[in-house]
Amino acid sequence: MVRVLFLHPDLGIGGAERLVVDAALALKERGHDVSFLTNHHDSSHCFKETADGTFPVQVVGDWLPRQLFGRFYAFCAYVRMLYAAFYASFFMPRRQEVQVVFCDLISVCVPVLRLARHRPQVIFYCHFPDQLLSAREGMLKRLYRAPINWLEEHTIGLADKVLVNSKFTLRVFQDTFRRLSTVPDILYPSLHTQYFDKMEHKLEQRAALLDEPVHARVPRNSFIYLDINRYERKKNHALALHSLRLLGNMLPSLDFKRCRLIIAGGYDTRCVENVEHYAELEALTAELKLEDHVVLLQSPTDEEKCRLLYTAHSLLYTPENEHFGIVPLEGMYFRKPVVALNSGGPTETVVHTSTGFLCEKNEKSFGGAMYQLFRDEALRMKMGDQGHKRVEQKFSFEAFADRLNQIVQELVPSKQAKKQK
Repeated sequence: MVRVLFLHPDLGIGGAERLVVDAALALKERGHDVSFLTNHHDSSHCFKETADGTFPVQVVGDWLPRQLFGRFYAFCAYVRMLYAAFYASFFMPRRQEVQVVFCDLISVCVPVLRLARHRPQVIFYCHFPDQLLSAREGMLKRLYRAPINWLEEHTIGLADKVLVNSKFTLRVFQDTFRRLSTVPDILYPSLHTQYFDKMEHKLEQRAALLDEPVHARVPRNSFIYLDINRYERKKNHALALHSLRLLGNMLPSLDFKRCRLIIAGGYDTRCVENVEHYAELEALTAELKLEDHVVLLQSPTDEEKCRLLYTAHSLLYTPENEHFGIVPLEGMYFRKPVVALNSGGPTETVVHTSTGFLCEKNEKSFGGAMYQLFRDEALRMKMGDQGHKRVEQKFSFEAFADRLNQIVQELVPSKQAKKQK
């Protein structure tokens, strides 16, 4: 048994949070003692495993500012994570001392963790280089980012083990951090499939007893396209809206009357972009005259998300150059064909014309795939079955858990693990 601490900036709802929660579940199932330390945790805006007692969650440094004068988000995030790292290294009670720290997103915590009196092994999981996620807005922004980018590269190199989420991210990592000799290992994210199996069984039983729509504005005979992603501009929800408008021009009016697009996204009122972009999508929906065809949902719960996946006919995935993207795996496991862009992580998860379509970044390509799936039920069912099999064969939770457990065991010799029991 190894004591593992997950150090994460904000335990909200997102792909990075889903990854760390699944990693924690995997290690707990392999018999390890797992806990979380974070700067922020809202029990009403998180994955249920972090709120229902599955894991101990401790919050430190939430009193520190998230921004200064509407700016300096990265600087504040670094300061908050440093505070958590100092707490974990020097102020955590001795009985809670851990042997492995799994951190992600912000690497500045790594050198502090290496100074801890009990010297835990540090795993850093790189979802994507942070410096590439920052908009480049002139000389002042470049000067502000320069020391942060330097710190990111040099602190990642201090981790005992570096992991990335895809071959795509590995290539980007090596192109971005040219001074590092570190070669990360690829650990594909996975799904906690037992949970999805239980939810699917529960939903099947509910459907047999109740004939109810998935949403009040979605008629029972609707053909549902589902788009799950945070309300951020880089997630490119607008492509789904423009593609739906094109689909409306391609289909007879009676057929298009059945079509619905449900956008279900993580929404945090503390995040200005979430609030602004939600309003922008509402305005675009009205501009395209799609009010009767589009439903915008904010932060669905895990159960609500499963019900949406169960009910939908197709999953749309619109971000460009997404690092990995867990949502396509969720869609495929629920036997839904996936329409995604032909870039980034989805090129490693979605097989073109087999489990879905990989499209160009325009409504003609995207809308054409949506049209095919509406018109060809046999194709849709075949793609759904093939997608389900692909997740089971290549992205199983068992394989993910075994590989992560192996990494932890290699970092902590068995004698040291026994001593800490």
